[in-house]
Amino acid sequence: MKKEEVIELLKKISYPGFSRDVVSFGMVHDVSINEGELSVILNIKSQNEEKKAKVINDIKNLLQSESGYKKIDISLNENNSEAQGNMSAPASQGPSSLSGIKHIIAVSSGKGGVGKSTVAVNLALSLRDLGLKVGLLDLDIYGPSLPMILGLDEQPKLNEERKLIPLDNLNMKVMSFGFISGNQSPTIWRGPLVARMTEQFFYDVIWGELDYLILDLPPGTGDIQLTLTQKLKMDGALIITTPQDIALADVKKGADMFRKVKTPVLGVIENMSGLFLDGKVETGSNLSIEGQPVTIKDDGSFTIRMDLFKKGGGKTESDRLGVPLLGQIPISQDIMETTDSGSPIVDTHPDSHIGVIYKDIAKKIIDLLNV
Repeated sequence: MKKEEVIELLKKISYPGFSRDVVSFGMVHDVSINEGELSVILNIKSQNEEKKAKVINDIKNLLQSESGYKKIDISLNENNSEAQGNMSAPASQGPSSLSGIKHIIAVSSGKGGVGKSTVAVNLALSLRDLGLKVGLLDLDIYGPSLPMILGLDEQPKLNEERKLIPLDNLNMKVMSFGFISGNQSPTIWRGPLVARMTEQFFYDVIWGELDYLILDLPPGTGDIQLTLTQKLKMDGALIITTPQDIALADVKKGADMFRKVKTPVLGVIENMSGLFLDGKVETGSNLSIEGQPVTIKDDGSFTIRMDLFKKGGGKTESDRLGVPLLGQIPISQDIMETTDSGSPIVDTHPDSHIGVIYKDIAKKIIDLLNV
Protein backbone atom coordinates (compact mmCIF):
# COMPACT_ATOMS: atom_id res chain seq x y z
CA MET A 1 0.00 0.00 0.00
CA LYS A 2 1.37 3.40 -1.06
CA LYS A 3 1.37 6.62 0.96
CA GLU A 4 -1.57 8.05 -0.98
CA GLU A 5 -3.58 4.88 -0.35
CA VAL A 6 -2.83 5.05 3.37
CA ILE A 7 -4.09 8.64 3.51
CA GLU A 8 -7.25 7.60 1.66
CA LEU A 9 -7.72 4.76 4.14
CA LEU A 10 -7.41 7.15 7.09
CA LYS A 11 -10.47 9.02 5.83
CA LYS A 12 -12.48 6.21 7.42
CA ILE A 13 -11.57 7.57 10.87
CA SER A 14 -13.85 10.31 12.20
CA TYR A 15 -12.85 12.66 14.99
CA PRO A 16 -14.84 11.76 18.15
CA GLY A 17 -18.14 13.60 18.25
CA PHE A 18 -18.08 14.60 14.58
CA SER A 19 -18.88 13.00 11.24
CA ARG A 20 -15.86 14.64 9.62
CA ASP A 21 -12.71 12.53 9.14
CA VAL A 22 -9.26 13.21 10.58
CA VAL A 23 -7.72 13.82 7.15
CA SER A 24 -10.11 16.64 6.22
CA PHE A 25 -9.58 18.10 9.71
CA GLY A 26 -5.86 18.39 8.86
CA MET A 27 -4.81 16.07 11.67
CA VAL A 28 -2.61 13.83 9.51
CA HIS A 29 0.73 15.66 9.52
CA ASP A 30 2.77 13.06 7.67
CA VAL A 31 2.72 9.47 6.42
CA SER A 32 5.97 7.68 5.66
CA ILE A 33 6.94 4.15 4.67
CA ASN A 34 10.48 2.97 5.34
CA GLU A 35 11.77 -0.60 5.05
CA GLY A 36 8.38 -2.12 5.61
CA GLU A 37 7.45 0.12 8.56
CA LEU A 38 4.47 2.45 8.30
CA SER A 39 4.70 5.68 10.32
CA VAL A 40 1.89 8.19 10.81
CA ILE A 41 2.47 11.53 12.54
CA LEU A 42 -0.65 13.31 13.80
CA ASN A 43 -1.42 16.94 14.60
CA ILE A 44 -4.04 17.05 17.37
CA LYS A 45 -4.30 20.30 19.34
CA SER A 46 -7.11 19.14 21.63
CA GLN A 47 -6.35 19.01 25.34
CA ASN A 48 -8.82 16.14 25.66
CA GLU A 49 -6.51 13.17 26.25
CA GLU A 50 -9.39 10.70 25.94
CA LYS A 51 -10.18 11.88 22.42
CA LYS A 52 -6.51 11.85 21.44
CA ALA A 53 -6.17 8.27 22.67
CA LYS A 54 -9.29 7.18 20.81
CA VAL A 55 -8.07 8.67 17.51
CA ILE A 56 -4.68 6.99 17.87
CA ASN A 57 -6.23 3.67 18.84
CA ASP A 58 -8.77 3.77 15.98
CA ILE A 59 -6.04 4.54 13.44
CA LYS A 60 -3.79 1.80 14.74
CA ASN A 61 -6.59 -0.78 14.63
CA LEU A 62 -7.58 0.25 11.11
CA LEU A 63 -4.04 0.11 9.76
CA GLN A 64 -3.31 -3.21 11.43
CA SER A 65 -6.36 -4.78 9.82
CA GLU A 66 -6.33 -3.17 6.37
CA SER A 67 -2.91 -1.70 5.49
CA GLY A 68 -0.95 -4.92 5.22
CA TYR A 69 1.92 -3.56 7.33
CA LYS A 70 3.05 -5.43 10.44
CA LYS A 71 5.18 -2.62 11.85
CA ILE A 72 3.05 0.45 12.49
CA ASP A 73 4.05 3.54 14.45
CA ILE A 74 1.56 6.27 15.38
CA SER A 75 2.94 9.42 17.01
CA LEU A 76 1.96 13.01 17.72
CA ASN A 77 3.75 15.93 16.13
CA GLU A 78 5.70 17.66 18.89
CA ASN A 79 5.47 21.03 17.15
CA ASN A 80 1.71 21.45 17.42
CA SER A 81 1.95 25.18 16.93
CA GLU A 82 2.25 24.70 13.18
CA ALA A 83 -0.80 25.21 11.01
CA GLN A 84 -2.87 22.07 10.82
CA GLY A 85 -5.03 22.24 7.78
CA ASN A 86 -8.01 24.45 7.32
CA MET A 87 -9.67 23.81 10.65
CA SER A 88 -7.05 24.80 13.20
CA ALA A 89 -4.84 27.43 11.63
CA PRO A 90 -5.67 31.12 11.99
CA ALA A 91 -8.16 31.39 9.24
CA SER A 92 -7.64 34.44 7.20
CA GLN A 93 -4.66 36.08 5.61
CA GLY A 94 -6.26 39.41 6.47
CA PRO A 95 -4.29 42.43 7.57
CA SER A 96 -4.26 41.83 11.32
CA SER A 97 -5.70 40.20 14.39
CA LEU A 98 -7.03 41.81 17.55
CA SER A 99 -4.70 41.92 20.53
CA GLY A 100 -5.90 40.04 23.57
CA ILE A 101 -8.58 38.02 21.75
CA LYS A 102 -7.90 34.29 21.44
CA HIS A 103 -10.63 33.28 18.97
CA ILE A 104 -12.80 35.22 16.52
CA ILE A 105 -15.87 33.45 15.12
CA ALA A 106 -18.15 34.84 12.40
CA VAL A 107 -21.86 33.98 12.46
CA SER A 108 -23.35 34.35 9.00
CA SER A 109 -26.28 33.49 6.77
CA GLY A 110 -26.77 33.48 3.03
CA LYS A 111 -30.07 35.32 3.42
CA GLY A 112 -31.99 37.25 6.03
CA GLY A 113 -34.80 35.94 8.20
CA VAL A 114 -33.19 32.71 9.38
CA GLY A 115 -32.57 33.83 12.97
CA LYS A 116 -28.85 34.50 12.62
CA SER A 117 -28.64 37.22 15.27
CA THR A 118 -30.69 35.22 17.78
CA VAL A 119 -28.32 32.29 17.29
CA ALA A 120 -25.26 34.56 17.64
CA VAL A 121 -26.47 35.99 20.97
CA ASN A 122 -27.45 32.65 22.49
CA LEU A 123 -24.25 31.02 21.30
CA ALA A 124 -22.21 33.79 22.93
CA LEU A 125 -24.14 33.28 26.17
CA SER A 126 -23.52 29.52 26.01
CA LEU A 127 -19.78 30.12 25.72
CA ARG A 128 -20.06 32.49 28.68
CA ASP A 129 -21.82 29.79 30.70
CA LEU A 130 -18.87 27.48 30.00
CA GLY A 131 -16.67 29.89 31.96
CA LEU A 132 -15.21 31.79 29.00
CA LYS A 133 -14.72 35.53 28.52
CA VAL A 134 -16.90 36.53 25.57
CA GLY A 135 -17.47 39.59 23.42
CA LEU A 136 -20.29 40.09 20.91
CA LEU A 137 -19.94 42.45 17.94
CA ASP A 138 -23.03 43.20 15.85
CA LEU A 139 -21.91 44.14 12.34
CA ASP A 140 -25.35 43.79 10.75
CA ILE A 141 -25.39 47.25 9.21
CA TYR A 142 -28.74 46.74 7.47
CA GLY A 143 -30.77 45.91 10.56
CA PRO A 144 -28.78 45.64 13.79
CA SER A 145 -31.04 43.65 16.10
CA LEU A 146 -28.66 42.98 18.98
CA PRO A 147 -29.88 46.01 21.02
CA MET A 148 -33.44 44.62 20.92
CA ILE A 149 -32.44 41.01 21.63
CA LEU A 150 -30.42 42.11 24.67
CA GLY A 151 -32.83 44.84 25.76
CA LEU A 152 -30.21 47.60 25.44
CA ASP A 153 -30.99 51.25 24.73
CA GLU A 154 -27.81 53.18 25.42
CA GLN A 155 -24.71 54.38 23.63
CA PRO A 156 -21.12 53.33 24.36
CA LYS A 157 -18.82 55.88 25.95
CA LEU A 158 -15.41 57.06 24.78
CA ASN A 159 -12.29 57.02 26.92
CA GLU A 160 -9.65 59.76 27.00
CA GLU A 161 -7.98 58.29 23.90
CA ARG A 162 -11.27 58.43 21.98
CA LYS A 163 -11.59 54.65 22.06
CA LEU A 164 -15.04 53.06 22.30
CA ILE A 165 -15.87 51.26 25.54
CA PRO A 166 -18.17 48.29 24.82
CA LEU A 167 -21.27 47.88 26.94
CA ASP A 168 -21.06 45.30 29.71
CA ASN A 169 -24.24 43.23 29.54
CA LEU A 170 -24.98 39.76 30.95
CA ASN A 171 -21.27 39.35 31.73
CA MET A 172 -20.35 39.92 28.08
CA LYS A 173 -18.79 42.85 26.26
CA VAL A 174 -21.20 44.07 23.59
CA MET A 175 -20.93 46.47 20.65
CA SER A 176 -23.42 47.10 17.84
CA PHE A 177 -23.96 49.36 14.84
CA GLY A 178 -27.37 49.92 16.42
CA PHE A 179 -25.78 51.72 19.38
CA ILE A 180 -24.31 54.29 16.98
CA SER A 181 -26.97 54.66 14.31
CA GLY A 182 -30.05 54.40 16.52
CA ASN A 183 -32.03 51.19 16.35
CA GLN A 184 -35.32 52.78 15.29
CA SER A 185 -34.13 54.62 12.17
CA PRO A 186 -33.29 53.02 8.82
CA THR A 187 -29.59 52.93 8.08
CA ILE A 188 -28.12 53.47 4.61
CA TRP A 189 -24.40 52.84 4.41
CA ARG A 190 -22.11 53.47 1.46
CA GLY A 191 -19.18 51.13 0.82
CA PRO A 192 -16.32 53.43 1.95
CA LEU A 193 -18.25 54.45 5.08
CA VAL A 194 -18.92 50.81 5.91
CA ALA A 195 -15.19 50.06 5.66
CA ARG A 196 -14.26 52.97 7.95
CA MET A 197 -16.94 52.16 10.53
CA THR A 198 -15.99 48.50 10.53
CA GLU A 199 -12.32 49.30 11.09
CA GLN A 200 -13.31 51.53 14.00
CA PHE A 201 -15.35 48.72 15.55
CA PHE A 202 -12.47 46.29 15.06
CA TYR A 203 -9.56 48.41 16.19
CA ASP A 204 -10.97 51.32 18.21
CA VAL A 205 -13.01 49.30 20.69
CA ILE A 206 -11.41 48.38 24.02
CA TRP A 207 -12.23 44.69 24.05
CA GLY A 208 -9.57 43.72 26.55
CA GLU A 209 -8.80 40.05 27.15
CA LEU A 210 -11.37 37.71 25.56
CA ASP A 211 -11.51 34.00 24.89
CA TYR A 212 -14.06 34.46 22.11
CA LEU A 213 -15.32 37.38 20.04
CA ILE A 214 -18.52 36.49 18.17
CA LEU A 215 -19.18 38.53 15.02
CA ASP A 216 -22.79 38.85 13.87
CA LEU A 217 -22.31 39.55 10.14
CA PRO A 218 -24.88 41.13 7.81
CA PRO A 219 -26.93 38.54 5.89
CA GLY A 220 -25.92 37.79 2.32
CA THR A 221 -22.71 37.19 0.40
CA GLY A 222 -22.03 40.47 -1.38
CA ASP A 223 -19.10 42.88 -1.47
CA ILE A 224 -19.84 44.34 1.95
CA GLN A 225 -19.78 40.93 3.64
CA LEU A 226 -16.60 40.02 1.78
CA THR A 227 -14.97 43.29 2.88
CA LEU A 228 -15.88 42.63 6.50
CA THR A 229 -14.39 39.14 6.44
CA GLN A 230 -11.15 40.47 4.95
CA LYS A 231 -10.54 42.88 7.82
CA LEU A 232 -9.63 40.31 10.45
CA LYS A 233 -7.94 36.99 10.89
CA MET A 234 -10.80 34.75 11.92
CA ASP A 235 -10.65 31.26 13.34
CA GLY A 236 -13.76 30.17 11.51
CA ALA A 237 -17.31 30.84 10.41
CA LEU A 238 -20.71 29.37 11.22
CA ILE A 239 -23.45 29.33 8.60
CA ILE A 240 -27.01 29.61 9.87
CA THR A 241 -29.85 28.22 7.74
CA THR A 242 -33.36 26.85 7.98
CA PRO A 243 -34.59 23.54 6.54
CA GLN A 244 -36.26 25.28 3.59
CA ASP A 245 -34.76 24.83 0.11
CA ILE A 246 -34.65 28.59 -0.49
CA ALA A 247 -32.40 29.05 2.55
CA LEU A 248 -30.30 25.94 1.90
CA ALA A 249 -29.52 27.19 -1.62
CA ASP A 250 -27.62 30.11 -0.09
CA VAL A 251 -25.51 27.96 2.25
CA LYS A 252 -23.09 27.06 -0.55
CA LYS A 253 -22.74 30.75 -1.49
CA GLY A 254 -21.79 31.53 2.09
CA ALA A 255 -19.27 28.69 2.23
CA ASP A 256 -17.71 29.83 -1.06
CA MET A 257 -17.38 33.39 0.24
CA PHE A 258 -15.46 32.31 3.32
CA ARG A 259 -13.21 30.01 1.33
CA LYS A 260 -12.27 32.93 -0.92
CA VAL A 261 -10.77 34.67 2.11
CA LYS A 262 -9.32 31.42 3.50
CA THR A 263 -11.66 31.34 6.47
CA PRO A 264 -12.65 27.78 7.42
CA VAL A 265 -16.33 26.97 7.77
CA LEU A 266 -16.65 25.32 11.18
CA GLY A 267 -20.11 23.99 10.47
CA VAL A 268 -23.78 24.56 9.72
CA ILE A 269 -26.50 25.30 12.29
CA GLU A 270 -30.07 24.53 11.25
CA ASN A 271 -32.44 26.98 12.91
CA MET A 272 -36.25 26.65 13.04
CA SER A 273 -35.71 22.91 12.74
CA GLY A 274 -39.12 21.45 13.51
CA LEU A 275 -41.56 22.19 16.30
CA PHE A 276 -41.66 20.44 19.69
CA LEU A 277 -45.04 20.12 21.33
CA ASP A 278 -45.58 19.04 24.93
CA GLY A 279 -48.75 17.43 26.16
CA LYS A 280 -50.26 15.18 28.77
CA VAL A 281 -52.79 12.35 28.65
CA GLU A 282 -54.24 9.96 31.18
CA THR A 283 -51.82 7.34 32.48
CA GLY A 284 -51.98 4.16 30.42
CA SER A 285 -53.25 5.90 27.28
CA ASN A 286 -51.94 5.15 23.81
CA LEU A 287 -51.19 7.96 21.38
CA SER A 288 -50.05 8.07 17.77
CA ILE A 289 -49.41 10.93 15.36
CA GLU A 290 -49.81 10.17 11.64
CA GLY A 291 -49.55 6.49 12.41
CA GLN A 292 -46.39 6.82 14.50
CA PRO A 293 -46.63 5.83 18.20
CA VAL A 294 -45.76 8.52 20.73
CA THR A 295 -43.69 7.67 23.80
CA ILE A 296 -45.67 8.54 26.93
CA LYS A 297 -43.90 8.91 30.27
CA ASP A 298 -45.15 7.35 33.49
CA ASP A 299 -46.88 10.59 34.50
CA GLY A 300 -48.71 10.77 31.15
CA SER A 301 -46.59 13.59 29.71
CA PHE A 302 -45.14 13.44 26.21
CA THR A 303 -43.16 15.50 23.69
CA ILE A 304 -43.59 15.23 19.94
CA ARG A 305 -41.65 16.80 17.09
CA MET A 306 -43.31 18.09 13.94
CA ASP A 307 -41.28 19.05 10.85
CA LEU A 308 -43.12 22.12 9.58
CA PHE A 309 -40.88 22.86 6.60
CA LYS A 310 -38.58 20.03 5.64
CA LYS A 311 -36.53 17.37 7.36
CA GLY A 312 -32.82 16.67 6.91
CA GLY A 313 -31.97 19.64 4.68
CA GLY A 314 -29.26 21.03 6.95
CA LYS A 315 -27.62 17.62 7.33
CA THR A 316 -27.63 17.00 3.58
CA GLU A 317 -26.10 20.41 2.87
CA SER A 318 -23.44 20.16 5.57
CA ASP A 319 -22.44 16.69 4.30
CA ARG A 320 -22.17 18.06 0.77
CA LEU A 321 -19.87 20.85 2.00
CA GLY A 322 -17.82 18.43 4.09
CA VAL A 323 -18.49 20.26 7.36
CA PRO A 324 -20.39 19.12 10.47
CA LEU A 325 -24.01 19.91 11.24
CA LEU A 326 -23.39 21.44 14.66
CA GLY A 327 -26.98 21.50 15.84
CA GLN A 328 -30.67 21.76 15.03
CA ILE A 329 -32.59 24.42 16.93
CA PRO A 330 -36.37 23.95 16.90
CA ILE A 331 -39.04 26.59 16.57
CA SER A 332 -40.11 27.64 20.03
CA GLN A 333 -42.54 30.14 21.49
CA ASP A 334 -40.10 30.52 24.40
CA ILE A 335 -37.41 31.74 21.99
CA MET A 336 -39.82 34.26 20.48
CA GLU A 337 -40.97 35.59 23.85
CA THR A 338 -37.53 35.83 25.45
CA THR A 339 -36.02 37.44 22.33
CA ASP A 340 -38.78 40.05 22.07
CA SER A 341 -38.48 40.85 25.78
CA GLY A 342 -34.71 41.41 25.60
CA SER A 343 -33.95 38.37 27.76
CA PRO A 344 -32.31 35.65 25.60
CA ILE A 345 -33.43 32.11 26.33
CA VAL A 346 -29.97 30.78 27.21
CA ASP A 347 -29.72 33.40 29.96
CA THR A 348 -33.24 32.99 31.32
CA HIS A 349 -33.68 29.22 30.74
CA PRO A 350 -30.17 27.72 30.51
CA ASP A 351 -31.35 24.20 31.42
CA SER A 352 -34.26 24.14 28.98
CA HIS A 353 -34.29 21.88 25.93
CA ILE A 354 -33.19 24.84 23.77
CA GLY A 355 -30.52 25.89 26.27
CA VAL A 356 -29.01 22.41 26.26
CA ILE A 357 -28.88 22.41 22.44
CA TYR A 358 -27.00 25.73 22.41
CA LYS A 359 -24.55 24.54 25.06
CA ASP A 360 -23.87 21.40 23.02
CA ILE A 361 -23.15 23.54 19.93
CA ALA A 362 -20.78 25.74 21.97
CA LYS A 363 -18.88 22.68 23.19
CA LYS A 364 -18.53 21.38 19.64
CA ILE A 365 -17.10 24.72 18.49
CA ILE A 366 -14.54 24.65 21.31
CA ASP A 367 -13.56 21.12 20.31
CA LEU A 368 -13.26 22.13 16.65
CA LEU A 369 -10.85 24.93 17.49
CA ASN A 370 -8.73 22.63 19.64
CA VAL A 371 -8.50 19.53 17.43
